[in-house]
Amino acid sequence: MRQKLIRFEANKLRKNIVEPGKPLFDQIKGQWNKSYFEKDQPIVVELGCGNGEYTVGLAEQAPDKNYVGVDVKGDRIYVGSTYAIENKLANVGFLRTSVHQLDQFFEENEVAEIWITFPDPRPKDREERRRLTFPRFMEIYRKILCDKGIVKLKTDNTGFFEYTLGLLNEGEIKHKALDYTYDLDNSPLKEDHFGIETKYEKIWKAKGSKIKYLKFQFENYN
Repeated sequence: MRQKLIRFEANKLRKNIVEPGKPLFDQIKGQWNKSYFEKDQPIVVELGCGNGEYTVGLAEQAPDKNYVGVDVKGDRIYVGSTYAIENKLANVGFLRTSVHQLDQFFEENEVAEIWITFPDPRPKDREERRRLTFPRFMEIYRKILCDKGIVKLKTDNTGFFEYTLGLLNEGEIKHKALDYTYDLDNSPLKEDHFGIETKYEKIWKAKGSKIKYLKFQFENYN
């Protein structure tokens, strides 16, 4: 608990964290490339970023894009924030909020790409509405993505992966350009993630789990 409190206090002073109590928290919508990032570049958002391993990893690989890691846990965001500061990654920011409030912080058409990396699969039927690919979440993503914007999902959980594929293939989510694999490491699609792996991804793979991956675009943009 003491470590969390120390991190929370540090977060209050960090420019690369947007969280409640800071002026930008209520003003950032539609302003990421004007008021936050140094360069006006395509914005990539990672949902449930945890310690920010993926956010900073992508930012290092593609400095021509701006990255925002989103998570409700401030002590986790602190880790990614620290790495970004120590490695002078000016194209990285972190937003402390829940995913269901995402459209309060990004304007329509403001985001170029959304990564959903190893979310909680919420396997129980009663928790379906909390899955990050449930239709109400998908509608938020569709709203903030720009024309030809892409959603990318990476997971080790077969049930969650097939649930998401079902929404897409059965037409509940209007989409185009769907591509997917049940074994990312042995697929041409593996180039999409630059070989970046989280701590837990490595653990799951060591236990024999195959990493599933899909990407798609929405139809009917605003």
